[in-house]
Amino acid sequence: MYNRSMLREFSERLKRLGIKDKDIIEKFIRSGGPGGQKVNKSSSCVYVKHLPSGIEVKMSRERSQALNRFLAWRLLTEKLETQVLRIKSEQQKKIEKIRRQKRKRSKRAKEKVLQQKKLRSEKKKQRKVSKADWH
Repeated sequence: MYNRSMLREFSERLKRLGIKDKDIIEKFIRSGGPGGQKVNKSSSCVYVKHLPSGIEVKMSRERSQALNRFLAWRLLTEKLETQVLRIKSEQQKKIEKIRRQKRKRSKRAKEKVLQQKKLRSEKKKQRKVSKADWH
């Protein structure tokens, strides 16, 4: 899933952000879910916390501890980048878009929509053939 070039690039990102190993707590814990005896015996879940910011990440997506560790560190750096560099993540952008869509319309916008509806209904009324015209 990952190779040396990815690890090198990843470590450069950490340096750029100024993240030091001493500022991070890393624990390996037992993960839950399907997997039976394997899951109950091995500690494949990875917990990483950046002390200065208080950002925590817990990763137990894969069965491999090494892969979970890599994914946890990557997620932690993404979260730190968004906080430090004030870059909005894709997920954040989606959330904000949905929030804008659900927001109530202003009074003027509502009036405009109602006015358009009224005009539309008037057009439709004019298209109808009255009963007097049938005979």
